[in-house]
Amino acid sequence: MEILLVSSRLGLSSFGGPVAHLGYFHEEYIRRRKWMDEKSYADLVALCQFLPGPASSQVGIGIGVMRAGVLGGIVSFIGFTLPSVIALIIFAILLNEMNLGDAGWIRGLKIVAVAVVAHAILGMAAKLTPDSKRKAIALLALVGTLVWQTAFTQIGIILIAAFIGFVLFKNQKAEEHPSLSFPVSKRFAAVCLSLFFSLLILLPVVREVTSLNWIAMFDSFYRSGSLVFGGGHVVLPLLEREFVPSGWLTEEAFLAGYGAAQAVPGPLFTFAAYLGAVLNGWQGGLIATFAIFLPAFLLILGALPFWNSLRRNPKIKGALMGVNAGVVGILIAAFYHPIWTSSIKAPSDFAFASVLFSMLVIWKFPPWVVVVIGAAGGILMEMMV
Repeated sequence: MEILLVSSRLGLSSFGGPVAHLGYFHEEYIRRRKWMDEKSYADLVALCQFLPGPASSQVGIGIGVMRAGVLGGIVSFIGFTLPSVIALIIFAILLNEMNLGDAGWIRGLKIVAVAVVAHAILGMAAKLTPDSKRKAIALLALVGTLVWQTAFTQIGIILIAAFIGFVLFKNQKAEEHPSLSFPVSKRFAAVCLSLFFSLLILLPVVREVTSLNWIAMFDSFYRSGSLVFGGGHVVLPLLEREFVPSGWLTEEAFLAGYGAAQAVPGPLFTFAAYLGAVLNGWQGGLIATFAIFLPAFLLILGALPFWNSLRRNPKIKGALMGVNAGVVGILIAAFYHPIWTSSIKAPSDFAFASVLFSMLVIWKFPPWVVVVIGAAGGILMEMMV
């Protein structure tokens, strides 16, 4: 019960994205409640950065697991995620029922997406592409994503980037780390990892055989949640590729939801709840949330017992360095299309995006404040036309 109360409070108040979430977790779980020591928390954060998926959500799940086993991880996840899931499902239902798609504030939310993703790219590029080799990997990923636009583009680029990183960075000096014990058996972890890969392989097959909409939706969200390296913003191009070209969702509705997701606390992955609700009501929102977060659960539970040996392997670390650089290129490509091409239609749009970007980068406004100002600015811009 304590885990649910604490995580729910964090879910209602944790604005600012993955890095801010880790700060909230550290303050609440480590400094105030002392559920883990500093070194164990740092190790857990390192593991979640290593794995694909929403890093901050995986850290929250991991803390719950360390505190009260698998059930503790589930409860911690529910508390942290549910508030934003509910808010975004309500937003999607209102958008559908009230036909707000052409409202001025939708234009504002689309421009907010430009500012937010540009800000995310700057931070990620500085951290993940600090040298010329990784900048070159990012450039290759950028070009490949824009030129080779197929359903398998992101998967192929991630695999190629991993191979290049493995070759270029495999001779790094292995780091020494003290061992860390986790309350999950290796047998249970192996089952979770097997289930993760089985679903990743079998869901597309079942989707083709059955042609059921809800299986297709589950597969799209599960695959997107399985392939995200580098933070929640990277899920944007994966989800856009799944839902916009197929006609399930318009670019306007997609970007409006993405802008709204910046205004709610909790993980950015709850953007899936909005998409699912637009497609199939509140039931679709819940299915989408479960599908996109399921890989995060399976991976964190599957990797915990093997983390001690994984983090000492320089070849694996080298492959991950390549993947993270490739992710930067993928995100820059998504920044151009669909975000820029769908949002910046006039000089006034670019001017307003520049103001919102400066609010984030220079004056350090909280993202939710930028979203509110963006929506209000969109209304004013429509009134001035």
